[in-house]
Amino acid sequence: MKKELRDKYRQLLGDMSLAEFEHKSNLAAGRLFRCPEFAKAQVIMAFVSLPTEIDTTPVIMHAWQERKRVCVPKVSWEQRRMMPVEINSLTEDLAETQFGLHEPISGVPVPLTTIDLVIVPGLAFDEFGNRLGRGRGFYDRFLANGHFDGKACAFAFDEQVTTGVPVGPHDRAVNMIVTDERTIRVSQ
Repeated sequence: MKKELRDKYRQLLGDMSLAEFEHKSNLAAGRLFRCPEFAKAQVIMAFVSLPTEIDTTPVIMHAWQERKRVCVPKVSWEQRRMMPVEINSLTEDLAETQFGLHEPISGVPVPLTTIDLVIVPGLAFDEFGNRLGRGRGFYDRFLANGHFDGKACAFAFDEQVTTGVPVGPHDRAVNMIVTDERTIRVSQ
């Protein structure tokens, strides 16, 4: 069932125009900026968007304007985990990997205990905070780490919110979902 849902939402995202991506990404970013969770956060971890994901560039740029520290994931494929590494530039601090991800070139991992808000990607989410990721489990393992006690915020287009997402034993829910049309807070 997860495979079919992934295919469905990949198709949905693939059918959106570039103008629609940009417009809806900016609406969602504006909604996120008005959230108290974003306002209070001093250290934010955000994903660097793939071409078929909601654009996090406005979120990262605004965080820097607000004098927040920004870290992004650096993936260790061998250890099957990701490490948050602080960046200060989207052009100079990142390089494209063989998998098409943009990751920090270098840097020291940021302690998980200092991260206040994690902006989480996904293909689909339900109103209970469950997420359908890309199937590798990196964010589920990250959110399950006992050292992380910040908030997890899904950042997506409203079309990516559905009535139910299949949940496995290792899947981790987010605390909130911010889209171009609404903010959903999830009671854990």
